[in-house]
Amino acid sequence: MTQLFLFEVIWDKQNEGREGVRMWACLLFFLASCSPGGLAQTTRAPPTAATPGPSPSSSPQKAKVRLAGFPRKHNEGRVELFYKGEWGTVCDDDFSIANAHVLCRQLGFVEATGWTHSAKYGKGQGKIWLDNVQCGGSEQNIGMCKSRGWGNSDCTHDEDAGVICKDERIPGFVQTNDIRDGDEDKLEEVRLRPVVAAAKKRLPVTEGILEVKREDGWAQVCDLGWTAKNTRVVCGMLGFPQERKVNNNFYRLFMERQKKVYRVHSVACTGTEVHLGACRLDFKAPNGSVPCRGGSPVVLGCVPGPLFARDGKKKSKIPGNVRLKGGAYRGEGRVEVLKGSEWGSVCDDRWNLQSASVVCRELGFGSAKEAMTGGRMGQGVGPIYMNEVKCSGHERSIWNCPFKNITSEDCQHTEDAAVRCNVPYMGLDNAIRLGGGRSRAEGRVEVPDGAGGWGLICGETWTTREAIVACRQLGLGYANQANQETWYWDTSNVTEMVWSGVKCNGNEMSLAQCQRHKTLTCQKAAAKFAAGVICSETASDLVLNATLVQQSVYIEDRPLHMLYCAAEEDCLSKSAAGANWPYGHRRLLRFSSQIHNVGRADFKPKAGRHSWLWHACHGHYHSMDIFTHYDLLNANGSKVAEGHKASFCLEDSDCQEGVSKRYECANFGDQGITVGCWDMYRHDIDCQWIDITDVKPGNYIMQVVINPNQEVAESDFTNNAMKCNCKYDGHRIWFHNCHVGDAFSEEAERRFEKYPGQLSNHIS
Repeated sequence: MTQLFLFEVIWDKQNEGREGVRMWACLLFFLASCSPGGLAQTTRAPPTAATPGPSPSSSPQKAKVRLAGFPRKHNEGRVELFYKGEWGTVCDDDFSIANAHVLCRQLGFVEATGWTHSAKYGKGQGKIWLDNVQCGGSEQNIGMCKSRGWGNSDCTHDEDAGVICKDERIPGFVQTNDIRDGDEDKLEEVRLRPVVAAAKKRLPVTEGILEVKREDGWAQVCDLGWTAKNTRVVCGMLGFPQERKVNNNFYRLFMERQKKVYRVHSVACTGTEVHLGACRLDFKAPNGSVPCRGGSPVVLGCVPGPLFARDGKKKSKIPGNVRLKGGAYRGEGRVEVLKGSEWGSVCDDRWNLQSASVVCRELGFGSAKEAMTGGRMGQGVGPIYMNEVKCSGHERSIWNCPFKNITSEDCQHTEDAAVRCNVPYMGLDNAIRLGGGRSRAEGRVEVPDGAGGWGLICGETWTTREAIVACRQLGLGYANQANQETWYWDTSNVTEMVWSGVKCNGNEMSLAQCQRHKTLTCQKAAAKFAAGVICSETASDLVLNATLVQQSVYIEDRPLHMLYCAAEEDCLSKSAAGANWPYGHRRLLRFSSQIHNVGRADFKPKAGRHSWLWHACHGHYHSMDIFTHYDLLNANGSKVAEGHKASFCLEDSDCQEGVSKRYECANFGDQGITVGCWDMYRHDIDCQWIDITDVKPGNYIMQVVINPNQEVAESDFTNNAMKCNCKYDGHRIWFHNCHVGDAFSEEAERRFEKYPGQLSNHIS
């Protein structure tokens, strides 16, 4: 018998200093003769050659992916994989751009532009699922790439890998990376099948026979052992916060004449699950339907939330101490809670589907579809009230859940928690469509013409508000642009205007809920003047630093001979035109403005560089006509003085740690505000004031509104205004209670507007 030993020693430079040398040994036996029973041999493959195979309980090739960490934008972050019911990270050993391409495509982006090592986006927690990942670049899932195997790693979280994806989505990509529990992928979908003729025509469907979708079609669920807890879970999946009883006798008579195929039996939910598939139940194979002896198909009824109640019947009000901010759709957004009279956010430590579901149901939606972390719905600007929220799922309010009070050292707004809730299907996405665009996210807006065909909307009054509603209705996210002329898009065969005068407030679920002319009135009726939209999955969100305004305010009497440039840009009150130039002075209320972009996309001017205006006085290009309004209001809300930054020069003055500046006005540079950066206008620069020369002593409200004409789309316009109580005695001025427009409760805002002395123009 001959034996050959082969040893291979590999020096791993990348891991030098941690292990030094990694040694592999392969022992091969070559036998000259064999026993009658045949050759018995033992082999052990080297770790790097291992290719993971599917696990019975959780297939690695179906592992979900998300981007986490901070500071980051929506298309970059630490790579985290959901495997065997737990989120974990990927080690940066042997990581490459090919790995990043696979991960970015799995997330719905067209490709990767880079990758990061050494936990650039912060250290993760829990498992390090993959190490020494080696993709070819064409794999459909990171689980198909070579690696040491799932859970086999010698790394620490200091080596967590990250990716930077190109901010361009794969057309038609459907997000499948929701955080979910258990094996709900066995049940693709559930529905309620109504049997009453009237119920079939009305949405949402709130009552009917429960059916589950399997690979071979729709099937029923046996009602033996069915409980109200099971109904609660199903209603939550369908977007309803509560369940109700139904008349089973009526449905039994109906089902006696129907063919029944049972695929699910013995369902036993606790009531806190977010998906029926996470409950204990008995599946039957597609060809193995078992009769429901002594029972019948499950029939159930759900109670819609206030926003979806039929015929305006709203039995319950939406609570006033919890809200969602920054989302594109109803039922999603950053979670904010009201404590005292001020709104604050929730830190994402231990944030999970149970806690998210409590929030969703409290607001009149179903259970949570996704529990989002890392400020994925933008960052708040107020206090952070809660950390490590631990809901069981039965609570009526997030305030009933155990949580920790925190300090600024515990959490930052880059860790704000958010939710995406299940909402009832309303069929609104089929009521309008886009035509002629270069992608599915842009085009002319087409609506039913009332005769079975499609028509166009007159673009004369079309604004960002209407575009927001259209993109929401189509399920395409935020509005990026509202187009009043669409001659550059193909008209196809739809050329007739059928709607005009459409006017929305921006909160509607569909364009049909907005106002419009009863009779078509459109001066420019050609198809090239039809309304159009460009939608986007992300949007910017600008917020003014209210504290800095309050701290920096003062009065200056400035000589007229120093105000020629300001007068040219219309930064003085009208009475300045009749002043004895260059003698005399103007009294200016000065303050600093620090405008933060806390959204998920860069804020960029609507006008292209070719249309920017050069202002010789100040020596730079202006990219927007009006970017900010400054107003001093009296008790009646009338303006007693006003100012504005005419044609702001937008640039990154400074950024959060780890975020790089992208925009600079100098040398005809690109203008904008990067996510995580701010544009700073110091109190001592031209036009950073309100001319109060003609204002009498008294109590006022000082108001600043960013992007007042909503020329550039944002995820949230309610936080664009900032207000301060103002007291002026003719020589000095005081600001107090400065706050962003939506930071206070409604009651506190009413008190703010009626503080002592506000009802008269005299100092109290």
